[in-house]
Amino acid sequence: MAEKKSSLLRFRLERTLKILASKEGQHTELISLYIPPDKQISDVTNTLREEHSTASNIKSKSTRKNVMEAIVKVIQRLKLFKRPPLNGLVLFCGAIPQNGVGSEKLEIYVIEPPEPINLYYYRCDQNFHLKPLRDILTEKETYGIFLIDGNSTTIATLKGRTLNIVKEYNSGLSGKHRRGGQSQRRFERLRETQVNDYYKRVGNHANKIFLEIQGLKGIILGGPGPTKQDFESGEYLHYTLKKKILSIVDTAYTGEGGIEEVVEKSADILREVRYAEEKRLIQSFLYELGHDTGLVTYGEKEVLKALNKSNVRTVLISNSFDWKRVTLECSICNHLWRNTLKNKRMQRDDKIFEKRSCPQCSSINPNVKEIQDIFEEIVELADHVNAEVEVISNETEEGVELESFGGIAAILRYKML
Repeated sequence: MAEKKSSLLRFRLERTLKILASKEGQHTELISLYIPPDKQISDVTNTLREEHSTASNIKSKSTRKNVMEAIVKVIQRLKLFKRPPLNGLVLFCGAIPQNGVGSEKLEIYVIEPPEPINLYYYRCDQNFHLKPLRDILTEKETYGIFLIDGNSTTIATLKGRTLNIVKEYNSGLSGKHRRGGQSQRRFERLRETQVNDYYKRVGNHANKIFLEIQGLKGIILGGPGPTKQDFESGEYLHYTLKKKILSIVDTAYTGEGGIEEVVEKSADILREVRYAEEKRLIQSFLYELGHDTGLVTYGEKEVLKALNKSNVRTVLISNSFDWKRVTLECSICNHLWRNTLKNKRMQRDDKIFEKRSCPQCSSINPNVKEIQDIFEEIVELADHVNAEVEVISNETEEGVELESFGGIAAILRYKML
């Protein structure tokens, strides 16, 4: 289940880090606490009590008060844990100004990271220290893709969701048929020399590109025809790179089309790379939609309807999906109604609801009763019906396609009646 939820956990962490990065204290009074899984909670609590005692010596009255209150808040929250979770625990706490000096409000954030935190770290500063969590989000595994035929070579890298075509080269080889006046033997020798020079040239480029990548996971060699096998059998790649060749794949083309073909044909090898997984998920959705099987739906209302009927196997949701459901209450007749709006629109216009009229009595200027995050509502419903949630990046072609369906779709368990 942990693997199935990895994209959701990572997305939530990304979103939380954006919020935390925007927070700033008046002085060095924001606490960052990283607890590894093997650390005793009692040891951490004792250390915090010592810090609380030390904080009583801070000269500034407001800073002293804010730091001491934040430490107490963290200690109280740690009482809920007998031991750190499997991947450790991270807490951020401090007095955050809401609207200038004197408007500080104590905020606390508790994060169970999607990967193990292997350091114990306590810091009181003007900002939260986020680097160890950001490092978790950094894609660590990179694959090289090398396509070659008699006309051209394409070198690309695949890291997480990012597919990058690094270089494309033309071979410059003459045609396979000899020109008039040349003997067959002489022509073949000239062509063999040209081919060897071509292989050396692109091999040198590949060596330079791939050897500079730290932690290169492997290389997939591909292309149309037998050229790739001829290249692989020679001594053109550095010996350490030759050992990293995971597969040799037949493609119809080099260039971008060939790279996409390699990703599709190498799904088993690239199963840990998010780009390949997102491509598979969206293509599965589009296949069902194109063949009118009745096993997919899209749009917020339709997906929620399917979730409420426990008929969703997988929810596909864009990382740009940021809708809020706002419950409004009429200040005259107390009628309640809902509006669904993008969060960005609400942030741009803080008076957006003042001119909304009551559907019952037509009076304006309603009260905002509740604001609900639709993303979290969908995740909660999905968890309740044991449906998977896959967050799709809007930086890929597949993510852009999903946005054209409202940023949310679902693969169903059975046809909707």
